[in-house]
Amino acid sequence: VQLVESGGGSVQTGGSLRLSCRASERTYDTRCMGWFRQAPGKEREGVAAIYTYGGSPFYADSVKDRFIISHADDKLTVYLQMNSLKFEDTAMYFCAAAEGYACASLLRSPSRVNYWGQGTQVTVS
Repeated sequence: VQLVESGGGSVQTGGSLRLSCRASERTYDTRCMGWFRQAPGKEREGVAAIYTYGGSPFYADSVKDRFIISHADDKLTVYLQMNSLKFEDTAMYFCAAAEGYACASLLRSPSRVNYWGQGTQVTVS
């Protein structure tokens, strides 16, 4: 399975960006899809995750009420709408896919990710 991200770029503080990630195929081990990010010199951290077969999404406290994760009906594409962006949101953003049961804990347990995208850079200045 390949994950391909798009939508990164540069934006001013307070602005918005929308990231997209499309999986090459739908399998049992991609039912949970989400986003992680990694800033220079920092560990990779979970941002948001969603079970593509239904249920509430999961967010890191740092992005709650600013970011919205959603998925397309085809269950192959996941989006991350990022609003009210802050300088500290600057990072490489990685799409991730995992089995459905891992969704609730995925943001704290990146070892449960089965597939990673190559990343897309988000820069807030």
